[in-house]
Amino acid sequence: QVQLQESGPGLVKPSQTLSLTCFVSGGSITTKDYYWSWIRQPPGKGLEWMGSIAYSGSTAYSPSLESRTSISRDTSKNQFTLHVSSVTPEDTAVYYCARMSLIWGGYEYDSWGQGTQVTVSS
Repeated sequence: QVQLQESGPGLVKPSQTLSLTCFVSGGSITTKDYYWSWIRQPPGKGLEWMGSIAYSGSTAYSPSLESRTSISRDTSKNQFTLHVSSVTPEDTAVYYCARMSLIWGGYEYDSWGQGTQVTVSS
């Protein structure tokens, strides 16, 4: 029932800021015990968790990206946004938004967007 969809530019120039928004329908981003995440997959590599914003508004980030990554939300529009500053070609990846839910002994990503390709190139 919950659906997520990424939106943003597919091409970003080096040193600029990448911004992607995840539009959520079928569920509220403020519902207790859900966490809203950004995950990316560079070509030929595995999935990399970037960060999350909780139902409460609290955020957490991957240590390797924290210095230039932020996640915000607009509860009135039921959406959340990723910003990655000072991008380089190594930031080229398919970017996904996903919902994380708590399970016994851990967590799972139970809903995913379809992903959007972002290329960093001049």
